[in-house]
Amino acid sequence: MVTSKRSRMTRYQPDGLGRDIWHPGVLDAMSRVPRHELVPPEYRHQAYGDHPLPIGYGQTISQPYIVALMTQTLDPQETDRVLEIGTGSGYQAAVLARLVHHVFTIEIIDALARHAAADLRRLGVTNVTVKTGNGHLGWAENAPFDAILVTCAPESVPPVLVEQLVDGGRMILPVGSAESGQDLVLLHKVRGTLQRRSVLPVRFVPMTGDPASHP
Repeated sequence: MVTSKRSRMTRYQPDGLGRDIWHPGVLDAMSRVPRHELVPPEYRHQAYGDHPLPIGYGQTISQPYIVALMTQTLDPQETDRVLEIGTGSGYQAAVLARLVHHVFTIEIIDALARHAAADLRRLGVTNVTVKTGNGHLGWAENAPFDAILVTCAPESVPPVLVEQLVDGGRMILPVGSAESGQDLVLLHKVRGTLQRRSVLPVRFVPMTGDPASHP
């Protein structure tokens, strides 16, 4: 039987996932989400290489390994309502959507938010809601969330996001600046306090928007 290029690429396992990605659901989601459909056409031939790619407006789609690692570390559950900060191309949201009940994702650049929402609809992803907004403020009307994943780096953990996390919830995000260095950290909210674990050094685009704004 002859398979189409799209079906071959959709089932292709991205480079680099053999390192320490073991979660069966994450591996399955990574193999099923068509990354080439969520990058600009001029980069589609590089879609499954283990490196980030430009998506316009000074933003990037993260390398597949980092997407898989963040998703696995967050320990997604099928009943979870997850907040994502930094929609970008919609790729991370599409991966999460295969593992959780619903993803609410915020993108500060309106053109990227609209493009991602259209691509997710085109791909038949129905359990992701996209909006344009300031990620520092979270999404109060849909809070609290079982888990939060942040794909851009604030210099410190946004307190509003901590408030919008359920007790017992998890948050994974890069923290720091390009100058001082960034660490990917996992936070657990336990009886109102945060337990913090460093995962590895990373380099993400900075989180923009006014952290001093209030909902």
